[in-house]
This record gives sequence, C-alpha cells and structure tokens, in this order.
Amino acid sequence: MLFNSLTFALFLPVVLAGAAALLPGWRWLWLLAASLVFYGWGQPGNLVFLGGATVWAYLFGLALGHSRSAHVRGWLLASALMGLIGSLAAFKFHDFIRAELPEHWVSAWPTLGIAAPAGYSFYTFAAAAYLIDVYRRVLQAERNAGQFGLFMAWFPKVLVGPIARAKPFLDQTRNALRADPAKMVGALQLVFWGLFKKVVIADNLAPVVDNAFAIAPYAAPLELLIAVYFFAFQIYCDFSGIADMAIGISRLFGIELPVNFRRPYLSRSVSEFWSQRWHITLGRWFRDYLYIPLGGSRAGVGRTYINVMVVFLISGLWHAGLGYGLGWSFLIWGLLNGLYQWGQMGLSTLAAKLAGPRLVPNWVSDLFSMLLTFHLILVSWVFFRATSVGEAVLVLQRIAVAIPDLPSVIRHYPFSGDHVLGVTLIAILMGVETLDEKRPLAHRLIAWPRPWRWGLYYCVLGAIVVVGSWQGARFIYMQF
Repeated sequence: MLFNSLTFALFLPVVLAGAAALLPGWRWLWLLAASLVFYGWGQPGNLVFLGGATVWAYLFGLALGHSRSAHVRGWLLASALMGLIGSLAAFKFHDFIRAELPEHWVSAWPTLGIAAPAGYSFYTFAAAAYLIDVYRRVLQAERNAGQFGLFMAWFPKVLVGPIARAKPFLDQTRNALRADPAKMVGALQLVFWGLFKKVVIADNLAPVVDNAFAIAPYAAPLELLIAVYFFAFQIYCDFSGIADMAIGISRLFGIELPVNFRRPYLSRSVSEFWSQRWHITLGRWFRDYLYIPLGGSRAGVGRTYINVMVVFLISGLWHAGLGYGLGWSFLIWGLLNGLYQWGQMGLSTLAAKLAGPRLVPNWVSDLFSMLLTFHLILVSWVFFRATSVGEAVLVLQRIAVAIPDLPSVIRHYPFSGDHVLGVTLIAILMGVETLDEKRPLAHRLIAWPRPWRWGLYYCVLGAIVVVGSWQGARFIYMQF
C-alpha cells in the first residue's frame, strides 16, 4: 500500500479511529495488526520476509540477552547478522554476480530468482542495529514479541524508514500510546508537505527525467542537463516526502520517529550533506555500526581514509537495487562520494595551515560552498540514476562537450510546459527551505494571521489535488 493511494486515504482514518476507540495500553496491538495489513496489502508474500526477519531478530535477541559467555555472545551476534545481512546481500547480488561471471564458471550455479521485497533493506538494518545494541548491553532484549513485531513492521516506516533505533521506539510503545494534541497541527503540516513534495514536485519532474535517460545517446545535451538537475530534486522530494509523511503520521499516534532529512541542498560540504542532512538515520547507522567499529578517526590518518572509503563503498552496495537496475554504477556512486570526502579531508587540513584573514564576506563563501557541494553531489547522482556505468559516462560526456554552446542553445530552445513547471516547483521548494533554514516554517506560520495561514493551507491542498500526479508511482527508495 502506498501513501499516495486512495486505499491509504481510506486506511489511515480507519486505523486512527480504531486506535482512538481502544484503551491506550492496547493500542499497540491494533497498530501491529494495521501494520501487517499495510505491508501485506496486494503482496501478502511480503509478510513471509518481514515475519522471518522479525522472528530471527527476536529469538537471537533473547539468546543474546540470556547468554553470559562473551564467546557465545560473539557467535550468536555473528550468526544473527549473517542471517540478516547475508539474506539481504543474496537477494540483491546473487543473480547479478552470477550473470557477470563467464557462463562456463557458473553453469552448475542456479539462479535464485528472488528479489528482496519492498523495504527489506530498511527493516533488516533496523533489526541488525537492535541485535548489536543488545550485544553491547546498551539495550535489553525485548521480551514482548508483539511489541518487537510492531517495531519491525510499523507501517509509516516499514517501506523506506527512517531507520528507527529500537530503544526509543520500544520505550514509547511500552508506555500507553497517546497522541499529543499540541503536536497535531505540526503532524498534519508534515503529512501534507510530504505529500506535496511527492505528488506535486517529484512526480511532475519524473517524466522529464525518465524521457531523457531513456534515450540518453540521442537526447539533446540540454535535455540531459535539465534531466540531471531535475533528478536531484526528484529523488530528494520523493524520499524526503515519504519521510516527512512517516514522521507526521507516526506523531498522530503518539510515536516519534527520528528526522531523516534536513534541507540537504543547503549543505556547505559533502561531509555535512551525508552526516547531517541526507538520509540521516542511515548515515548514523553506518557511523555507529561500521565506521566506529573499524576504528573511525582514532586509528591514524591512513586508516581514517580507508574507513571512510569502506563506508561509502558499502553504502553504494546498500543502495544497489531494483530502482534503476542493479549494476556497477552504484559502486561508482559510492566511490565518488568517498573520493569527495577524501578531498575535503585533505583540503581542510591544508586550509587550517594556510588560515588567514577572510577575503570575501561569509555569505559569499557560504553560497559558493553550497553551489560547489550541490554540483559535486549532482555528478554522483548521474551514476545513481543511470542504468549502467557506460550510460552515466555518456550522459556526462555529452553534457560536458556541449557546455560551451549552452548559452546560445538556451536562448533558442523550445522549453515545454513541463520544463517551466519543474523549474517553478524547484524554486518554490528552495524558497521554502531557505526560509525554514533561518527559522522553522512552522514557527513562522503560527505568527501569521489566521486568514493568511489557512489561505496557504488551501493553496497547498489545491496544488496537491490539481497539480499532483496521481499515477500510483512507487517511491524510489522502497525498492532498495
């Protein structure tokens, strides 16, 4: 079931009404049932994967909680993670690797023929984090199988996160779930702003992007350039839109989920982009469960560089999926972002040694840093969107060769209504985010006169209904 479907528009009020009718201490059971219906809707076979991962993590969590032997605990954790991460890797890469090898090597090697269901990457990572926390004894194993099941299956986050940690989530569900009336307005603002980003911005940019990439060798270079820019905002609005909705919907039930996006295209460095603003919960997962265990920045300069690259390469593998085909381009995407980090680490050391009086105002250097960071990320998105490394290189080559002629081409190019609409929507988005960066938009709205505030609400609702694209498009990240 998708958030932007009519089915979900009918499903959510029913779940809200059912939760309100129950005593607070029993609401988690109703929400668990609703989450299973949501995840299995139309594809009940997905529940087998979710149920398997849940039972696996629950039982290994109990075993880790009971065991006092460090040796046994180590083996338990290794076995549990091999089951979770190994299954994820098998679903993603088994058939791909087989296809990449010479046929005479793999003639006796059968294909798996099974793709990971929607959201599998997200809830296996959540389960892995839970098991590691139990192993580290920062979290007690959850004994209530139903509440652990709700943590794994919670419908606002099961498809694309955020990758919530078990402790804060279970702390909330152990207590009676009560929505905070003071947070209702903010929750609804998040839901509708997220829906606006998805159906109005992302889904209106998608056709321009898809059409250009579908004929990359023949599309005009300017069309490819527009598609690359549009894709940067399509994937952001697609992913952050559902994240906003997940947080807002959870808040309606009294559950707080972690923030996953914080205006990423206003980042002043690639490091800031990945660590503080884009897919924050995944970045923190890699920091806490991979980068720091590898030694982080405490094991010397050389190891720090290696650890950073390892994290980004594995992040690239994690992102490999069905969205745009499974190929080496995701590994190149991770490598490219790792190299960006290396460059920043090296230059920051040099800059610290050469520090002197500022030659330009802060706002000029900030704007330059934001534009540079955005365009570095933009280049990496080409490898993310393309269906192969060759296609990504072709797109970048054709754009680079045509850049000297772009000023004259732009003057005579027959821009379509889709182009104008896309640029307008991106301008609105960045205007809103720039204002929100300086002072939260929710705080600004409270200070507005009521007619102005409600006028804005009606405009957003009107845009969702009239301009929104309601073709039932899937969310990009739910396929990873």
